[in-house]
Parts: sequence; C-alpha cells; structure tokens
Amino acid sequence: MILQFPQHHGADETERRLPDVAAARALAGDASAALEALLARRREAWASLLKLPADEALLRATEDAVRLGHARLALRHGHLGNDFHAYHNEGHVLEICGERMDRLRECLGLQALGLREWCALMLFGACHDLRQREAPQLVDGVGANESASIEESQRILDICGFSRERDADLYAALELMIAGSTFDARPSPGGYQYNAADLVQSGGALASRLDQVLDARCPDWRSRPALVVAQKLALIAADLDTANVAEPFTKFATTAENLCREREMLSGRSLGAGESALPVLGFLTEGQDRFFFELHRFQSEAGLAAFGPGKEANAPRLKALCIGVRARIAVQGPPQTGQQVIEAYRETLADLTL
Repeated sequence: MILQFPQHHGADETERRLPDVAAARALAGDASAALEALLARRREAWASLLKLPADEALLRATEDAVRLGHARLALRHGHLGNDFHAYHNEGHVLEICGERMDRLRECLGLQALGLREWCALMLFGACHDLRQREAPQLVDGVGANESASIEESQRILDICGFSRERDADLYAALELMIAGSTFDARPSPGGYQYNAADLVQSGGALASRLDQVLDARCPDWRSRPALVVAQKLALIAADLDTANVAEPFTKFATTAENLCREREMLSGRSLGAGESALPVLGFLTEGQDRFFFELHRFQSEAGLAAFGPGKEANAPRLKALCIGVRARIAVQGPPQTGQQVIEAYRETLADLTL
C-alpha cells in the first residue's frame, strides 16, 4: 500500500458470501448478461494489444476481477441485495467500463494507452465504489468509503490471479485511482453561498491534489515510474467517474435525480415527507449548478478531450433546468415533499427536451 490509513476495513457479509468469481457467477446468473456482453466486446476491441501469453493472462484476470467487483456491488447496493442505492449500484460499473471507456478510446485511439493501463481503468470502474456504508472519515482527503474500497479491491486482485510482486504497478494504480475519486462536495458554512475560488482549490475530486498527498506520504514518488503512471491514471479515472456531466442531457439529469434519491435515503429522509422538500429542491437546483460549474473539473487532457465537448453542450441546458425548476415551484407554491420537487424536476426536464 502506498497510502496508509489508521482504520482497517475487513471482509463484510457480502465479501464472505461472494469470496471468488465462481460464487459471483452463480449468484449473478442472468443478471450478469450485460456485463458479459461488455467484456466480450472489450476483448474483441483490444485484440491487437494481446501479443504475449502474459497479455492474455492479464486480460483474463482483469475480466474476473470486474466480474467479482460487479457482483459484490450488485449484492451490496444493487439489484441483487436489500440495500439498494439509486446511483452507486452495479449499473455505475457498466457506465464506466462501457460507454465512457468507449468514448475515451474513440477519442485517444487504442494505442494511446498500453494494455496494463486499459486494464487498470477497467479495474477502477468495477472496484472504486465497492463500499458505501463506512462511517465518514477523511484522511489526507481520502474518504472512508474509498479507503475501504481500496482494501477490498486489493483482496479481489489477490483472488483473481494478480501478484502483489509481479503486478505491483496495478495494485498501486488501483489504490491511487480509488483514492483520487474521493469527491468533496461538502457545502460551505453558509449553505449554498460559496466562494468559487475556495471551492476550486478545496472541493471536487481529490485526484487534482493527489500529487500533494504523495509528496507528503511518499516524497520520492516522482522517481518511481509505476507511481508516476498511477498518478496519471488517477486523473483519467476521476474524469471517467464524473463524466456524467458530458452524457446526453436527459441521462445526465437522471443521474442527478438518482444521486438525490440516494442522498435522501442515506440521510434517513423519506421523499414522501415534508422534511425532504427543501433538501431535494436545493440539491436539484443550486446543488447541481454548484457541482457542474464550480466543483467539477476535468483532471486530465484525455478526459477533457473525450468529455469536454459534451459538458460544454450541457451547460446552458443545466442552467435552464435549474431556473425552470425554481420557476415551476414558484408557481405551484412551496413544495410539501421531496417527491413533489422531483415531479417538478421531471416535468421541467420534459419541457426542455421536447
């Protein structure tokens, strides 16, 4: 491990129930059809990168790790379990490992990265959100969910045929990518009143400041090629994780709703209760504006090239959506529940996408 954390996160019931790929396959069954299709498509697209027997072994191990990560997330917080998270579920694995990586490859070209780097990004997509229920704790900017996901992901690599000696570069890359995906979206002390300059420096994805964390924790990292590559991949991974800003606008707006639903669930507020009305309204208006225009930044040139145009196209639409929701609520009167706000949000979105 490159980064050391005071708290250690052992195996939970999900990890014990799905200890290996065979158990994952048995549990997932037909629910893994979309993932298997993605892996087959990825294998075909990467055929030119498979030049040695070791390359084939690497790809097989990566596929198994993705299968196991996907199944554990489906059981823990997805459609195979009983603690459903509207955003952080197995569908998010498919988003990153599928369409977003496709877009990155289309923009950069397959040869822009080596097989190990492409595999590292696939591993990130499958493993970065494994844990979502850890007690909040930030250590050098790394969240507790991320540190727990790092530990579990390293155990997944062990299980799936990776070696901590032979594949030390991939263990380091996965560690830094997951750490860098920590997203600091805490509101400023004045609610949604904020100083934009401060937020650019202190908020958003940790990947933008990961070099500073490494300077403190591992001062010689710039002389270690594997860590230099890992830090570069952490920037790309952060862009893959937040590339919802660049997706077709209806899909982007839907991810915002799902994040809102998950946030209210984790806060213990029912969308049918009055206590959720103002938090939902704030999240879907000023909160989205703040995320999109202040907190979110592309961290890598690759991410900017692949996803920047999509974000630019969505910018005026998001402004219109936020203003439209507020206007609709003003006409309807103060919202009584969070669900009422979500309905107003959906109606406004429908009007904008006619």
